Amino acid sequence: MFDIGFSELMVIAVVALIVIGPERLPRVARAAGHLFGRMQRYVNDVKSDISREMALDDLRKLQASMQDAAKSIEQSVTQEVRSAETEMNKISSDAQAALNEADKPAGEIAASADKPASADGGKPA
Repeated sequence: MFDIGFSELMVIAVVALIVIGPERLPRVARAAGHLFGRMQRYVNDVKSDISREMALDDLRKLQASMQDAAKSIEQSVTQEVRSAETEMNKISSDAQAALNEADKPAGEIAASADKPASADGGKPA
């Protein structure tokens, strides 16, 4: 974190011993160690929060892309189903019309067979 060598640490320790005194130096060193530990934990917590937020942001982007893909697939399937339904309805109506046409001449034939034939060959008088 800091670029401090061993000789620089020794200079700091000697100055601290002179300024603080030998009686209070252990308590000050202990307090400094606790503060340094808290600072490291705080920095690690911030780093983990940032990485968690980045991962969460990536997951949100992935979720949005998956939802877009799902909507696209749903629209394409819906369009294909509607197209197939329209085609089936057309085939059904064509078949119904063909059945009606097939029944119509048979009905006319039956109706003309029920009429009695006239003696003059069906010619009007």
